[in-house]
This record gives sequence, C-alpha cells and structure tokens, in this order.
Amino acid sequence: MSTHGPIPPFDRGSAITKVRLAEDAWNSRDPERVAVGGYTPNSSWRNRADFVTGHDAIVQFLTRKWVKELDYRLIKELWAFDGDRIAVRFAYEWHDDSGNWFRSYGNENWEFREDGLMARRFACINDLPIKETDRKYFWPLGQRPVDHPGLSDLGL
Repeated sequence: MSTHGPIPPFDRGSAITKVRLAEDAWNSRDPERVAVGGYTPNSSWRNRADFVTGHDAIVQFLTRKWVKELDYRLIKELWAFDGDRIAVRFAYEWHDDSGNWFRSYGNENWEFREDGLMARRFACINDLPIKETDRKYFWPLGQRPVDHPGLSDLGL
C-alpha cells in the first residue's frame, strides 16, 4: 500500500479498495484531490470524445464537468483486474442547470504505475435522461455511505 492506496499487482481485495478510493475522490467533486491524489503528473485520459493529459488539464476538465453536472453522485464497481490494470463499470446521477436529471453509465479501463498512480484512463460514457422520481442516489453530497447499495444491488 502506498500513499495512493493499493499498488500493483492487484488481487481482488486490493482492486476493490482501489475502485472505492477512486469513487470517494470523484464524489468529493474536488478536481485537485482527484488529479493529484490518483493520477501521474502526465496521466493520459480519454473521456468520451475528450483527450486530456496531465494534472492541469485534468483539473480544468473536472472543473468544467462539475459546473455542468450538478449534484453529482457516483458509484463505481470492479469489473475485472489483472496485474497493473483494473476495469470498472460505473453509473452516476446529476442534473443540469435547468433541472433535467440524468444517469450516466460507463466503463473505464485503468492502467497503473508501480507506485499506485494511474497513468492511463479510458472512459466510455452514455447519458440517459431520467425523471427526478427515478433517482436512486440520495446520500448527502460527498462520499457514498458504506451501507448504501452498490450498482449490482440497485439493479444497475
């Protein structure tokens, strides 16, 4: 374990821990915490059709994201792991400034350095408009409570 959480090679337990640490960081909606806490200084991302490289670009990207995606709440779930790679599926809920709600579904592929920082992240994401009454994530903004159901438990 490093200051960045578990390090490769991952086993099932360390991969699950790594996924939860990432979820907690993203739920903070703090671009600096996300960028510096989990990614290499020159980390390379593909997020939908955006290509982002490095901490400064990640911070700028996440700042823009969370200005648009209000009341953002995310759940990540381990899909697979091998050596220095982890595959994750996720869903997050948010609304725009007009009050339209969405659930965004996606998959991420992660590749880590020996020190536990993520060097590469590839994310495919689709947005589904939902009614506010169809929301499933109601915890206070920030970290998902430990007893809150995960994606599989919610049927997502």
